[in-house]
Amino acid sequence: MEKLIEQFSFGLFFWQLLLFVGLVLLLKKFAWKPILDAVEKREEGIKGALESAEKARLEMQNLQADNQKLLKEARAEREDMLKEARDIKNKMIEDAKGEAQDQANKMIAQATAAIESEKKAAMAELKSQVAGLSLEIAEKIVRRELSGKGKQEELVESMLSEAKLN
Repeated sequence: MEKLIEQFSFGLFFWQLLLFVGLVLLLKKFAWKPILDAVEKREEGIKGALESAEKARLEMQNLQADNQKLLKEARAEREDMLKEARDIKNKMIEDAKGEAQDQANKMIAQATAAIESEKKAAMAELKSQVAGLSLEIAEKIVRRELSGKGKQEELVESMLSEAKLN
């Protein structure tokens, strides 16, 4: 029985070895290549995903840089617009001040002209009244002075002597 077991073991070993080798050859021909291809495809897919992730990271950096640039440009544009608005406001204030000053100067000039006109009119009226009063006084004085004939002759002689001197 031992021999039988030995023969059986050796035969079994031989058939197992033969089946194993056959199985390895069949696996090599039909399974290893698809498995290795699948592993290579998986490896290439992982490499592609890593490259895509790196590209996406670079694109994100570029987009962030672009966003920062756009943000800076927007801030600069906002500052320019605010400065322009301040300049326009200041110009409008200066224009309004200038216009108000011009109006005030015109009003002062008109008031000065009206005062001067009133002053001239008052002076003319005053001169007229003074002249009228002076004539009335002179007339009264001359009447009183010349009430007598002797005084009239004296006045005529004094005027004649003054006229000769001149």
